[in-house]
Amino acid sequence: MDFIKTPVKGMRDALPADVLLREHVMGMIRETYRKYGFTEIETPAIEHIENLTNKQGGENEKLIFKILKRGRDLEKELEKNGTDLADIGLRYDLTVPLARYYAANASLLPAPFKALQIGSVWRADKPQKGRFRQFTQCDIDILGDGSNMAEIELIAATSEMLTKIFAEVGIKDFTVHVSDRRILRGMAKYAGFNEADYGNVFIILDKLDKIGIDGVTEELKKAGYDEAAVEKYVAIFAEDFAGKSPREFCGFLTDDQLEPGAIDGLETILACARAMVGENVHIVFDPTLVRGMGYYTGTIFECTIDDYNFSIAGGGRYDKMIGRYSGTDVPACGFSIGFERIITILKDHLSEDAMNGAERVAILAEKNLQPEQLVSLFQRAQQLRAEGKTVTVQPMKKNIRRQIELLEAEGYGEIEKVYRNS
Repeated sequence: MDFIKTPVKGMRDALPADVLLREHVMGMIRETYRKYGFTEIETPAIEHIENLTNKQGGENEKLIFKILKRGRDLEKELEKNGTDLADIGLRYDLTVPLARYYAANASLLPAPFKALQIGSVWRADKPQKGRFRQFTQCDIDILGDGSNMAEIELIAATSEMLTKIFAEVGIKDFTVHVSDRRILRGMAKYAGFNEADYGNVFIILDKLDKIGIDGVTEELKKAGYDEAAVEKYVAIFAEDFAGKSPREFCGFLTDDQLEPGAIDGLETILACARAMVGENVHIVFDPTLVRGMGYYTGTIFECTIDDYNFSIAGGGRYDKMIGRYSGTDVPACGFSIGFERIITILKDHLSEDAMNGAERVAILAEKNLQPEQLVSLFQRAQQLRAEGKTVTVQPMKKNIRRQIELLEAEGYGEIEKVYRNS
């Protein structure tokens, strides 16, 4: 059988420069979030299939990499012509594992609990540019805090982190879009949709920025919804809502259409978050924001940068998920960072040298150096390392010009050559 050199479709090898950039960004993420009191945890890459298919993961549940039962368990399933061949699977996000983790360990954790997770997730998606089957997610979550303070902390911490990262490539401005699922439900109720249809209506609305108001109207009608309800619904978004506060925008909703506290809560979150971030972070109310996961129960948020047609972070409140595991609802709110998308943006703007960090020195040694020369050479390398420099010691190659070119490409700005007769 031939040896296949390329990675499995949808997976990637990381070259040294890629790893260096990723570690640099992860360092800034950890440093910033720890200042806000978040503590890092780890959860397994593999989860129970029941947890992954509990109808809380939206479309992601169709993309699970399932793992077959093993040994006699698999044999028994095959003997009875069963279809339940998998009992575990690779996690498709970090939220489901966190919910299970908290349900199992709540008695050992502080309340509220501020968690940071960075790890790989897997989705059996169709690979394309910028979309892979294995990728890194970075999440912060606050569990056990039902107040607005959780949302404010999450938005402020993530805004500071993104500001720090993008400042290195000269990107100053980005936008944090904020809304509330309760407002979405209120608008759907106002238009006359059945509650059972809200989820699908929201998914179609989520395409507004891609297909426009006419496209949303057409898709809602094609889905079979009452035309009067559709027309009433899209009319909400036909007028310019930019710059409006939640209270100004939602003035047409009655008390029986909008859950108590939704407007006041959102106004408070927006005011406090704006007071905590820099002038180049634009925090706006966006009534078209949906977020695709079915587990969101209240506030939702998403970050975007001009000139890129994807979000770089997103999250919201999901107060009902942990109760599925523990039997008792626990307030929960989180922000997930689009780590791979951030890396993509940085690569578009950043030279490799900018991420090399410490000064790099390469010491090239001619073959057959005297023992005392080798001792001196390695002492020199240790001295440079003690000064905080990155040092590599290598035997000098015949094609030294090419060797130096490769070292310079890795960020080694200083090259020292040691010859036998020197």
